[in-house]
Amino acid sequence: MLSNAGRAALAAYLKTLAAEVARDGVTVNLLLPGRIATDRVAQLDAARAEREQRPVADVAADSRAAIPAGRYGTPEEFAAAAAFLCGAPASYVTGTALRCDGGLVRSL
Repeated sequence: MLSNAGRAALAAYLKTLAAEVARDGVTVNLLLPGRIATDRVAQLDAARAEREQRPVADVAADSRAAIPAGRYGTPEEFAAAAAFLCGAPASYVTGTALRCDGGLVRSL
């Protein structure tokens, strides 16, 4: 509950900040990861497997199956999205949230 409230507050703050600094040529955006193949995601899969008394490979397969792209993202893909938002091609993109989640979140 606290984490969700904190994320919502941060998003609202960054949206306000984006409007305040846009005239100075500063962009502020949120980059929202889904399941990115990192050590942390491997730890989460292992913890779930232990709780459910299931093989880690089965838990990871179930998790990947819930993602429309059918796989975890790579750190390089997430980095590319960040680089885009930091680069000149995105200089008019501000105050927005970009999901890098393989379609996991079904809402816009």
